[in-house]
Amino acid sequence: MITPIKRLCDWQEPCFIAEKLAETWGEAGLIWLDGDGSSLGRWITIAVDPLNQICCRGLPNELGSSNPFEALRNLEPGHWTGWLNFEAGAWVEPQNPWKSDSMATLWIARHDPILRFDLKEKKLWLEGSNKKRFQQTIDWLNGLPKYSEQNNIKNTLFRQASSFHIPIESWQFCTNKEEYIKQVNLIKDWISCGDIFQANLSTCCTTTLPKGKRAIDIFHRLRQYCPAPFAGVIIASGEASGEAVITSSPERFIKVLSTGEVETRPIKGTRPRHHDPKQDADLAIDLVCSEKDRAENIMIVDLLRNDLGRVCNPGSINVPQLIGLESYSQVHHLTSVINGCLQPNKTWVDVLEACWPGGSISGAPKLRACQRLQELETTSRGPYCGSFLHLNWQGDLDSNILIRSLMLKESTLRANAGCGIVADSDADNEAEELSWKLLPLLKAMV
Repeated sequence: MITPIKRLCDWQEPCFIAEKLAETWGEAGLIWLDGDGSSLGRWITIAVDPLNQICCRGLPNELGSSNPFEALRNLEPGHWTGWLNFEAGAWVEPQNPWKSDSMATLWIARHDPILRFDLKEKKLWLEGSNKKRFQQTIDWLNGLPKYSEQNNIKNTLFRQASSFHIPIESWQFCTNKEEYIKQVNLIKDWISCGDIFQANLSTCCTTTLPKGKRAIDIFHRLRQYCPAPFAGVIIASGEASGEAVITSSPERFIKVLSTGEVETRPIKGTRPRHHDPKQDADLAIDLVCSEKDRAENIMIVDLLRNDLGRVCNPGSINVPQLIGLESYSQVHHLTSVINGCLQPNKTWVDVLEACWPGGSISGAPKLRACQRLQELETTSRGPYCGSFLHLNWQGDLDSNILIRSLMLKESTLRANAGCGIVADSDADNEAEELSWKLLPLLKAMV
């Protein structure tokens, strides 16, 4: 645990600060954990020029591979931010089949200082423990144009971010609609035989990022089109240079406070938003009343209660919100909330291991569902369905589930989406839901 120096600074827009940081120190190593101004997305954290970083790659028994969970256990105190891949599950359950991904399994960096934006109070705080770098950042902030003088600069930045277009037809899909429907029906057959109860079947599409465009440009576009409380962009440096993850995730995975309090907020159940208020309300009602979506949500709640039960005190796990409606700019969701109290001898890394990969994006029973998904999905998931990890000065962890996300590797941009399949799933409806989830990502780039 570190007690940082804190200083209240003149307010600046987060998008302006992120651009100016990248301009001064370079985009590599930039972290931007965004918010949407809601109670869950009140705070934004931005930093650049990490002091040090850790990169793990590969699966167990592969040459040069390393265990990401052991790396996380050995982090020195400080402010750490990074991503953990879905395939990190290979280090939890090595007997299961897993596909290797080209992106880092773990990339995480320590930043000092950081900038924290309170969207509710419109306050900007500088936090850090390195006095020299802290003063350097103060001097840098003082050299920026005043907030009242920034309109022209911000308009220029907006035009730059909007100056590229990726047509929807340029995306190459790994699985077409007909293949996806066949896979859904196969999962339903497995469910009817009692092999599994639920599986989150995903697919992806790829395109080439226009020359000269950056991960931060993609995120500018995405946050304007579909803001979310657990959105953000992480641009790796060092061993993972050229890799970035951009997300508009609405889903918290695990939050672990230094006091031992644990929270997870699984999402199951989706409907698109509609511009007509009545039709939009009808879609929300349809979701809330859907037996299929409610059953799927409850199934994942039970799975996560079981996962948390491995590391939390007996009797401490409760569900303060079961199947609550949450609405975002592009979709309606059903979200549940599960709380627990960590056993004294356990850490946040133990919680991650016990719950990895997340139940809402794998299936039930989890291990068998993961096996079946490996048979059907043609590519590895990489950071998709993994998490952004954020460890603050006090040792508190917060993390999201990387849904509604884009992955950048050199010039290749990848988008994924998935649907939870249960016994009464309709294959055509699941394929349609897949488009609800993918299209906001693709339309944001048009």
